[in-house]
Amino acid sequence: MGEFDLIETFFKRPARNATLGVGDDCALLPVRAGQQLAISSDMLVEGRHFLSTVNPRFLGHKALAVNLSDLAACGAEPKAFMLALALPEVNASWLSEFSKGIWDLADAHHCDLIGGDTTRGPLNICITVLGEVPAHLALLRSGAKVGDDVYVSGHLGDARLALEVFRGRLTIPQNVFEQARLRMEMPTPRLALGQALRGIATAAADISDGLLGDLQHILKASHVGADIDTAMVVSTLASGFMCNLPLATQRMLTLSGGDDYELVFTAPEHARADIAGLSVSTHTPITRIGKVNGSQQLRLLDSEGDEMRNEFESFDHFKSD
Repeated sequence: MGEFDLIETFFKRPARNATLGVGDDCALLPVRAGQQLAISSDMLVEGRHFLSTVNPRFLGHKALAVNLSDLAACGAEPKAFMLALALPEVNASWLSEFSKGIWDLADAHHCDLIGGDTTRGPLNICITVLGEVPAHLALLRSGAKVGDDVYVSGHLGDARLALEVFRGRLTIPQNVFEQARLRMEMPTPRLALGQALRGIATAAADISDGLLGDLQHILKASHVGADIDTAMVVSTLASGFMCNLPLATQRMLTLSGGDDYELVFTAPEHARADIAGLSVSTHTPITRIGKVNGSQQLRLLDSEGDEMRNEFESFDHFKSD
């Protein structure tokens, strides 16, 4: 099977949101009046972002999900995406499952595949996603204000828990591992919550590299600091089996684990009732974990309210193992 047969068989469909999709040198995508185009790219490299043993359907899902999570953090609505795919060989069975994972998630969010590229090489997946957000309503990292509350959606640490098992550093029951592995390999982008937070949240980011690292991006862009209740993070955001692990391990998993693809965001105190309502309407747990301060420092507080030493490092492609 050649390159163009591969595209025709697995990755070509009629466009719904685009004026012109796969098949020409460029795609054409209209933007509605009063909207801005939100664009993000993420690359997944075998051995760095995923294992060679991963289910290809899960991999297709994750490749698109991590990009949709960026749109969620911006409060944008998905419209289309482009796929650049390097393959060591053409394996029809693998491609069928991989494309199914992509199509299932794309269809769930009415998102068109409108172009990209394929080539031979080490397995490498790069997706660029495009969405719309009303002008001046995009959620940015730079809007947090002193006195704002800090919130996190969903639960944290499951993906890192699975990774630690893969690395041989932790042993957990098989059923717990399978649940954690599913969270790592098939994350849920919080698109409904991100769009609902427009006009309510003052700043937001998705948690891809770990809670503290991604929160630091908000604090740096906003020129503020924050006090974080680590006891609240561990007791509320850690799920299930983690309560059986040593406290130091629970903190590592939830505070710096990464690959969670939840949202961390800030909002004023007067929005607490609104955010509680959004938790119900979007079927998403939301936990208030701290407060924005004017110190320009991230302070971690223990269960007694005393400041802890910050020894937690989030993922960095050029530092992490």
